[in-house]
Amino acid sequence: MDKLEIIKARHSVRQYQDKPIELHIREELNSYCQELNALSGLKFSIFYDDVKCFSSVMAKWGSFSGCSNYITAVGPKSKDLNEKVGYFGQLLVFKAQELGLNTCWVGLTHGKTQAEVQKGEKLAIVIALGYGVTQGKVRKSKTFDDVSETKQDFPQWYKDGVEAALLAPTAINQQKFSFRYEDGKVFATCSSGPYSDMDLGIVKCTFEYATGVEVF
Repeated sequence: MDKLEIIKARHSVRQYQDKPIELHIREELNSYCQELNALSGLKFSIFYDDVKCFSSVMAKWGSFSGCSNYITAVGPKSKDLNEKVGYFGQLLVFKAQELGLNTCWVGLTHGKTQAEVQKGEKLAIVIALGYGVTQGKVRKSKTFDDVSETKQDFPQWYKDGVEAALLAPTAINQQKFSFRYEDGKVFATCSSGPYSDMDLGIVKCTFEYATGVEVF
C-alpha cells in the first residue's frame, strides 16, 4: 500500500471489534512511536487492552464501543503543542493504518487514561486504536478551490498535497485550513475553531506525507 492509498483508506472509526492487536504489530507500532518521540520531543504512549478509557459516559456519548487500545499524546505546555501533536500524531495514525489498524482522534469523549502527565505538561489528545467493525466512511469535504488561495501557476505537487490534506481528519469536520503557494514555498493557516491548531498540524503532515515535499 503506497502513501496515497493509506491516506485514502484511513477514516475515523468509533466502533471496534473484540480482537487483540497481534504482538508483532504492537512491537512495530511501539518502535515507531519511540522514533517519533525522539524526533519531536513529545511523549506519545500506546496502551493496549485497557477497556476503562472508552467505557466512560463521555465515550458512550461519543458513540465509541469496543475500544480497548489507545494512543496518548503528552507534551510541554506551549502555544505550538497542539500543532506539533497534530503533525507527529498523524504520522503515527498513518503507521497504524499501514499495519491494518483503524483510528480516531478523540478530544473530549473518553474517560481516564493511563498517560503520565508531569508538572508543566499537558495531555493534548487521545487516539482510539484497534480493528474497526467497519473501515469507516468517506465524509463530506470541501474542494481544492475552497481551501487554496492560489488558483493558478502552481506545480502539480502543490495540488496533490492540498487534495490529500482534504482527506485528513479535522475536529467536527470543520476544515478551516487554507493553503497558499508562493515562489516554491507553501503557507498554511487555520482560522479559529475547536482544535483548529491541531488540525493545522494534521493537514501539514498529510500534505508532506502525500507529496514527499518538505515545505513546512
